[in-house]
Amino acid sequence: MATGARKPTSTVTNGLRLGLCCQFAREPIKFRTTTATAMLRLPVEQRRERLAGLCRANADALRAALEFCAGNGIGAFRINSQILPVKTHPEAGYAVRDLPDGDRIIDRFRGCGRFAREQGIRLSFHPDQFVVLNSPNPRTLAHSFAELEYQAEVAEWVGADTLNVHGGGAYGDKTTALRALRANLERLPDPVRSRLTLENDDKVYTPSDLLPVCSDTAVPLVYDVHHHRCLGDGLSVAEATDRARETWRTEPLFHLSSPIEGWNGPKPERHHDYIDVADFPAEWLGWPLTVEVEAKAKELAIRQLFEDLSQRD
Repeated sequence: MATGARKPTSTVTNGLRLGLCCQFAREPIKFRTTTATAMLRLPVEQRRERLAGLCRANADALRAALEFCAGNGIGAFRINSQILPVKTHPEAGYAVRDLPDGDRIIDRFRGCGRFAREQGIRLSFHPDQFVVLNSPNPRTLAHSFAELEYQAEVAEWVGADTLNVHGGGAYGDKTTALRALRANLERLPDPVRSRLTLENDDKVYTPSDLLPVCSDTAVPLVYDVHHHRCLGDGLSVAEATDRARETWRTEPLFHLSSPIEGWNGPKPERHHDYIDVADFPAEWLGWPLTVEVEAKAKELAIRQLFEDLSQRD
C-alpha cells in the first residue's frame, strides 16, 4: 500500500485498531542500527557523533513510519527496541542528552509523540527476548532492568503506553519462577511498572499461568492467540479473550499471527508472511481493541487483513 493510498474504512472493523510491528516490507522507511564492536573502534568524540546521527535518523524514520500509518488506516505502531542503538551496552552505552545536539534529538522524538496523539496512533514497545524478569542470573536481571528503563524513557518522550514482555523461563520449577516474576515486578521503577504488560508464549507460560499474576499485580495480559493455540491450557479462545480483557483498564492490546506451514505443519509456532483471516477470532470484533499483526509481510499483511475482514463480514 503506497503512502497516500486510500485510508481503509473502519466500518467492518468497528472498534478495531490494527498495529504494525517495527518495520516495513515494501515502504522505503528504514531504522538504522550498529554494533557495540563497531562503536568501540571509534575515538570517543567520533563515536558520539556517529551515535547522534543514528538516533537522529531513527527519530526521523519513526516520524515517517507514523505518517505512513496515519495515511493508511493503521492505528498502532510497535517501536523497534533498538530505536536508540546500543543504548544500554556497558561500554558503548550513552545518555542521549550527552550526545551532540542531544536535546534536539529528544525534541524530535517528542514531536513524533505529538503527531501520534493527534492522529490517534497507539505506540508500544516489545523488548527483545533477552529481557527476562524472572531470571536467576543477576547479570541477566540487571540487564533486563536497564533495557526496560531505557525503553520506558523513550516511551515517555513519545507517549507509548505499553512495554510488553514474556513471562520468562521456568528454570525447572514454574511455581518458583512465577514467584520470582511477581517479586521482580514490584522492583521496577514507576515509568516501567506503569507501562508493563505480560504476554503468554508458545513454550512455557499459558494465559492460565499468567492471569493470576496479572490479576494480583494489576499488570495487563497481552493475549497472543497464536501462542495459545500452540500451547493450550484448557481455556477456549473466547474464555481467554474475556479473562485477558478484564486485566486492562484501558484499551486491550492483543497479538495475532498465522502459522507459515498451517496448524498441522511441523512447526506451527513459526509466523506466516500474512494472516489467514480464519485465524482472526470472531470474539475480537465489535469492541475497542488493538491487535498487533505479527506477520512478515508487515504493512502488506495489514492491508490484506483489512480487505479479508471486510469480505468476511
